[in-house]
Amino acid sequence: MVDSRKGARRRRQAGLIRGALLTLLTLIVALAAAAFWWLNQPLALAQETAEVSIESGTPVREIVRLWRDAGVQASPELLYQWFRLSGQSRRIKAGSYEIDRGTTPRGLLDKMVRGDETLETVRFIEGWTVRQMRAALAAAPHLRPATAALSDAEMMAALGAASEAAEGRFFPDTYAYSRGVSDLTVLKRAHAALGRQLQAAWALRSADTPLAGPQDALILASVVEKETGRPADRGKVAGVFVNRLRLAMPLQSDPTVIYGMGASYDGTLRKADLLRDTPFNSYTRAGLPPTPIALPGRESLRAAARPEPTKALYFVARGDGSSAFSETLTDHNQAVNQYIRGPRK
Repeated sequence: MVDSRKGARRRRQAGLIRGALLTLLTLIVALAAAAFWWLNQPLALAQETAEVSIESGTPVREIVRLWRDAGVQASPELLYQWFRLSGQSRRIKAGSYEIDRGTTPRGLLDKMVRGDETLETVRFIEGWTVRQMRAALAAAPHLRPATAALSDAEMMAALGAASEAAEGRFFPDTYAYSRGVSDLTVLKRAHAALGRQLQAAWALRSADTPLAGPQDALILASVVEKETGRPADRGKVAGVFVNRLRLAMPLQSDPTVIYGMGASYDGTLRKADLLRDTPFNSYTRAGLPPTPIALPGRESLRAAARPEPTKALYFVARGDGSSAFSETLTDHNQAVNQYIRGPRK
């Protein structure tokens, strides 16, 4: 009888254990299902989008707080536990991130682990001056203006290029950047890109070039950039200027005069302006200007280093973007009469 009661008790205990285990298993399955459901549900946002910038080394709880402050209306504790228990929280990359209303907790973490940042862009245009380039930087969205209060010389010193004039030292291109970074980040890339492009062009230079080195090629390329209205004429425009340099003839380039006039230029270039001597007046002074006058592009750099062979010493704009080239002053004057002054009545 005693053994029978003990057996019954053991069976009841075993049944209770099985029941508890089943309940626990059911709870685990339910929790797993709930977690799976939550991880794949779109996060509620206060606005259409939420933006966050994460610095390197930011703790996980701080990352959660940043998203909450940005308008993510989810339990901070749930987000924290998800980031931590996923085993990927240490792989979250610094950067600027933006999510919309369709983003799930799983998608949010995946975005930060991939480093799928929201990038902005700023474009520098061929032929721009450094003043125009700096204006574009100032207007660029989400770019920290570290150089805004610096002079051109101070800006170059901050880039580690104190010996260089700022004009023409940045390669015209489109640059992507993370939100919140300093404008120095973009400038360093553009400065380094110009250096690479200049060295590549100089490596292809003509054997008989009269240019003394890469700096001369950069200066000439900037003049070619401003003088060329049609890409097909670029090599020949460079050839005219190289021919003039060989003969010690003044370049007689209007854009150099205009650059030297600075803010006094009102859109009209007068005879008096051509006669007024400045370091950049290539009518009154032979040789190259003292610095570049604009940002030259890749093709202008290459044209300056290796111009198209030509006997022309003159060119004049036709008015349609192209230029008419002449070998003699007589032919050039005829072209000027045809395209600039117009036929006599």
